[in-house]
Amino acid sequence: MGTRLLERKGLFHKFVYGGVPVRNLLRRQMPSTRPAAIAGLYRYPVKGLSPEPLPRVVLGVGQTFPADRRYAIENGPSGFDPAAPAWLPKSHFLMLMRNERLAGLRTRFEDRTHLLTIQEGGREVARGDLETAEGRASIEQFFTANFAADLKGPPRVLLGGGHSFSDVARKVVSIINLSSVAAIEAAIGRPVHPLRFRANLYLSGWPAWHEFELLDKTLAIGDVRLKVVKRIVRCAAVNVDPESAARDLDIPHTLMRRFGHGDCGVYAEVIAGGAISVGDAIATEEPKLV
Repeated sequence: MGTRLLERKGLFHKFVYGGVPVRNLLRRQMPSTRPAAIAGLYRYPVKGLSPEPLPRVVLGVGQTFPADRRYAIENGPSGFDPAAPAWLPKSHFLMLMRNERLAGLRTRFEDRTHLLTIQEGGREVARGDLETAEGRASIEQFFTANFAADLKGPPRVLLGGGHSFSDVARKVVSIINLSSVAAIEAAIGRPVHPLRFRANLYLSGWPAWHEFELLDKTLAIGDVRLKVVKRIVRCAAVNVDPESAARDLDIPHTLMRRFGHGDCGVYAEVIAGGAISVGDAIATEEPKLV
C-alpha cells in the first residue's frame, strides 16, 4: 500500500467530535477480546445532509434518535401532508443515492433555535430556522439556485412534528459494526469511511457480520434495550465518499460478489429507554427462561 493511500486511510477513518480528530476506529478491530462498545453516536437532522456526532443521547421507547431525519428536502411534489405525516420512499427527496453533491455541504443544526447553517467550500452559504416559513424559504432558495440540475420541481423543506424521514417506515435506530466495515475495506482494497453508512450507532468489538446473528435478539446498553429487527440493505448512497463527495466505490456490488448479500448493519427498535454514551459497553441479553 502506497504512502498516499496510507495517508488517505488515516484521514478518512477519523471520526470527529467537537472538531478534534480521534484515532482510527477500524484499526486492529479483529481479533479482539475487548467487550463490544459504542465507538460513535451520530444523528442526521436533515435527510441527506451532514452527520452530527453526539457524545451522549437519550433514547425513548419506540423512537428514533432525537431530531434524526426530522427534516427532508422535497424534490418535486410528493403529496406529503405535515398535518398527517406518513412515510414516503426516499425517491421523493434530495438524497445521496442520486444527489452526491449533498456530501460536499457541511451543515449544522441547533436544537434550541432550530437553526440550520449550510457551508460550502469553507464559507456559509445559507441559514434558516427550519420551524419558520421564512427560515425554510432561505434554505429552499439555496437549493433552488445551486441544485437546479438535481431538481424535479421546487425544493421544499418538509417537517411533520415527530415524524422521521427515515428509509424505513418503522421508527428505528441504525447500527453499524466497524469490523464489518473493515471486512468490506479488505475486499475492496481501499479505505472505506464508516460514515458512508450513515448509522446512528457505530460499534467496535464484534466480529465481522456478527450483527446478522442478532436478529430478534435484545441488546443491552446500561438500562437501554434495543431489539434488532432488520438487516440493512445498502443502496448506492454508500458509494459516495462523505469527505470528497465523489461517487468512487461500488460497495453494493462488492457485497454481493464477495459476501453473497447486499447488507451492512442492522435496524433496532428501542424497547427500553434511557441514556447511552460513547464508550458504553453493549451486550446481548440472554432470553429469560420461563
